[in-house]
Amino acid sequence: MISDRPPDGYRPCVGLALFNADGLVFVGRRANKSLREHVAPGHEWQMPQGGIDSGETPLQAATRELQEETNVTSVSLLAESPGWLAYDLPVEIGQQAWKGRWRGQAQKWFAFRLTGPDSEIDIATPAGGHKAEFDAWRWERLERTPALIIPFKQGVYREVAALFSPFAAA
Repeated sequence: MISDRPPDGYRPCVGLALFNADGLVFVGRRANKSLREHVAPGHEWQMPQGGIDSGETPLQAATRELQEETNVTSVSLLAESPGWLAYDLPVEIGQQAWKGRWRGQAQKWFAFRLTGPDSEIDIATPAGGHKAEFDAWRWERLERTPALIIPFKQGVYREVAALFSPFAAA
């Protein structure tokens, strides 16, 4: 569901669609497969995402998260989602992961084009000494991303694929 501000009870976050010159999008395979809020068997791949720190704008959070998860800084902004896309976390996972503090996440999505070489992507040693979020990455067709993500996030990924489909061409 798209809204113009993060709905109450949802953790404000950003999501990032990083496109290459061929119109393919970056997906990373989650490194910590033991966290039930991140992966389900066969659904370990996702686009970069993360929380918005105090005092940050969503765009500032997006560029920070992109660098922290991929080391990429050579990008141009293509688009921003017109509103917030929200998903509910399954109750039992929310109790375990966030002690029931959040019902789910509301994400402001951004599309970026990689303007540097693929070699700029370094998921093994993220910027700022952050723990690696991903243990593998690849370029993927945007319309395939909903099938790769954990099932409770698939609705958001379908909306992202529709919103950013104009950028999924070379």
